[in-house]
Formats: sequence, C-alpha cells, structure tokens
Amino acid sequence: MKKLLPCLLFITLLTSCLKDDLEDLRKDVDSLKEQMAQYESLLDALNNRLYIKSYEDNSGAYSIELSDGTIMTVNDAPSFIEIGDNGNWWIDNQDSGKAAGEYPNSMPEIGIGEGRNWVIDDVDVGISAQNQLAKEGSNIIALAQIAGQLSFVFADGRAINFDASAPVISFNIPDGGFVFNKMTWFNVETVVKLDADANYEWLFDGKVLANTKDLTYVFAKAGEHILQLNAKNEFGVRTVQVTITINDAVYTNNLTKLFEFKPAPGQQINKLPAWSEGIAADSVLKTAEKALTNNSLISLGSFGGYVTMGFDHTIVNGEGNDFLVKGNAYSSWAEPGIIMVSEDVNRNGLPDDEWFEIYGSEHSNSEAVKNYEVTYYRPELEPTNPNEQNYILWKDNQGQSGYVPKNSFNSQSYYPGWETDSISFTGTLLPSKIYDQSGTGTFWTNPPYDWGYADNMSNNNEAAQIDISWAHDSEGNAVKLHGVDFIKVYNGTLAAGGWLGEVSTEVSGFTDLNL
Repeated sequence: MKKLLPCLLFITLLTSCLKDDLEDLRKDVDSLKEQMAQYESLLDALNNRLYIKSYEDNSGAYSIELSDGTIMTVNDAPSFIEIGDNGNWWIDNQDSGKAAGEYPNSMPEIGIGEGRNWVIDDVDVGISAQNQLAKEGSNIIALAQIAGQLSFVFADGRAINFDASAPVISFNIPDGGFVFNKMTWFNVETVVKLDADANYEWLFDGKVLANTKDLTYVFAKAGEHILQLNAKNEFGVRTVQVTITINDAVYTNNLTKLFEFKPAPGQQINKLPAWSEGIAADSVLKTAEKALTNNSLISLGSFGGYVTMGFDHTIVNGEGNDFLVKGNAYSSWAEPGIIMVSEDVNRNGLPDDEWFEIYGSEHSNSEAVKNYEVTYYRPELEPTNPNEQNYILWKDNQGQSGYVPKNSFNSQSYYPGWETDSISFTGTLLPSKIYDQSGTGTFWTNPPYDWGYADNMSNNNEAAQIDISWAHDSEGNAVKLHGVDFIKVYNGTLAAGGWLGEVSTEVSGFTDLNL
C-alpha cells in the first residue's frame, strides 16, 4: 500500500503536467491560427485590389478600414515607421537622425538587424527594435506609411503593401487644351484612384467653384483662367492645375427656337397667333416662334396654357437677376405666368430633362394650390350671345367647375382650333387678386404680385426680372443651377374680370440680362 501511494502521486503529477503542456500547445496553435488568419486576410485584401481608407492607433492596436468597408484590427502592437517633416526616418515618434533620401518614392525593405536595431534597406537607423524581438512568424512587427503606401511587416521578413495615399487624380486634356465659348457648357470628367472618402474642390482663379468630382460649369465672360482641382482624403491632398481659354462669342438676345406652344382656351386664342381651319399644330408652332423672335405677342390663354423656349446659348446664373420674359402687363392689370427652367443635362438639345419652378413672391401663399389640374372641353356649338358667360367648360381636380367666358371684343372661337376636344393642364394655381374696383362692373383691376413671374410687371420694371437662383425642384427644395437652356412659361391663374374676359398670360419675347 505504501508503494502504491507514491505511484498514484506520480501518475497524477504526470497527468497534470501533460494537461498543462497540451493547454500551452493549444494556445500556441490558436495563436498561430490567428496570426495566419491575419496574414491571409491581408493577402486576400491585396489580391482583391483593396486599399487603405483610414487607420486609427488605439494605444498600439490599429483599427484599419479597407476600401470595401472592411475593418481589420491589428493587435500585435507593431512599431510605426514613417518619414518625418524633416526627411528623417521616424520610428514610434522617435527621430532616428537618418535621412530617408530617395526612399519617399518607394517602399523600402524593413527588418531587425543583428544589433537588434531597426534596419531600413540595409541601413541601421540606430533605434532599438527590442519590443519586437519576441515576435515570430506571422506576427506583425511594424506598420510603415511611406510613399503613399501602408506596409505590414511580419516577423519572418514578409511584407504586404497597400495603397494608402491622397487620391490620385487626372483628366484628359484635349489637343490644344481646354478651349470653348462663353455661355456654353464646359465639362471635365475626372479619373480618380483611391477615391474612398475623398473630398473635392474646384478653384477658378483661386476662388471656389464647385465641390464635385467632375466639373460641369458655364462661364459668362471670355478670358484665360487657371482651373485647379484639389482632391483630399485622410492621407493628404492631391492637386491638378490647368489653363482654360474661354472665347468670346456673339449670341441672339432673345429666344431662337420654340419647342412647344400649347395654349389653353382664351379670348386671344386663334388670333395671337392667327389660326384658320386646316392649319396643323406644327404650323401654329412655327407661327408662334416667328412672332416671339420678332418680339410680337402670343397668348397662352387661361390657366395652364404654356410655351417652351430655347436659345442659341446657355442662360448663365450670374450675380443678381438673369433674364426677363417679356409680356404686356401694366400697373393695374397683370396676367402672371409661372416660369419653369431646365438645364440640358443629357446634352441632346431637347427640353426633356428635369424642370424646376421659379418661386416668386406667392409660392408660400397658403391659398396657392400645388399640382392643380384642369381640363377644358370644346363646346359643341359656338354661342349666339357675344357675351356668353357659360362658354367653355372646365373641370378641375378639386371638384370644382366653371367656364371661360366670351366677350364681344373677340368673336372667333376661343378654343385652340388644332387641339382635341378636351385638353388638360397641370401646375401651381396662384390665388387671384382680381377685383371690381368700380363696384359696378365697369372697372376691373388685377394688381401684380411682388416679383417672380412673367407678364406681371411692365418690362422696364426691375421686379419683372428673374433670378435663376429662385429655382426649386418638385419637392420644394431650392436647387443650385449654374445655367439653364430651356424656359417654360404657363398661366398660373384661373380668373376672369367681367367684360375684360379671362386673365390670360401673354409673352412677347425674352431678354438675357447677362448679354
């Protein structure tokens, strides 16, 4: 029994030692797996052409974000190697006193020498690597940020290098350089490498022009200028500078093309411009275009009737007011037309891009109706009464109906002769200000709105002018447009003034205030 007890104690001790050894071995294997997984993750990232977006030092543990959004954590407490502002090698914020020389242009070989100091391209930089000596295999002993790269240096001598620099930017410059006419669109498409989280700034003669990667702009004045693009991320700023030449050009200070003429019923319809049986819509459009290019009046009729204009140049959004849509308003009689603007974004020369509404003084009026729709119906017969009040029926999407009245001053049909038997219009309905000033029906007045509309003020009144900066999208958000290529005007009111008839917007031309 006495001999058995020591044997049992020996076996127990042996088993305990074996368990400790196995536990140590398991930890070593787990550590090795972790190291290899870290190495393989970096290798996979490199093979997938990822790059470093940013990194953060958390007391020796680095959190590194890759360009695909992956976050990697390096817990090996590696040393950090970089080139200081003085051109020397710096390791863990310690100046080695050794100049980096030509190495800023490439990633050097980094390791630990026999003297236990850091060695960079076979040069002992005199800083101890003592805190990294115990590491081995796939442990990371150093992170080096050099020459636009971040290098992971492993204890066994391997290194994996990732791009980690300011964005690399370039753009194609045509033969002869950037040369174009004023008041035409200028576009630069930028090629950017390492663009994650990049911020952009375009400068025109030193003044900020835009904050987009690509530049689309229109310039009002001729001259030679310096255009500069700055691209910045966490690692720094890259700059490209080029000279642009903006040529002078002569343009027509009026519309040059009419894309659409679609009037609503009204007392001047089929007269301004003239129409007779058998004349098709395209001929009416050409007649209306000729009238406007000669500064003659056309009528848009009642609510919704519209016209769409084009030009031989882009209307630039400059300082202050930019253009005037001519009408025939006077102090006691306004027929306000809402103005829409559009840029030829797809550059096809057609008004098929997004439209923006110029918000005038009444856009926030609680009585204004957004998305108002009205449909007019051709009467079966023309009335015998020259002052028929129940003439052309209309119905709206608010459950209301009414008539465009007739008056003895205009005996022709008020319904557009070339149109179908019903026509619909949609837009913003402005609250009418029309009233009978006499109280007896003999003197009707329709005062103008404060600003922001066509045919609302006399053409020589500054309040008739329009600033492109008043443009808003369909959601009511202000938009920043550098210029516009198309302008639409539609009647924004649905009202009549007794014997004067319906309120109908008239247009007689256009003036670009930048010319």
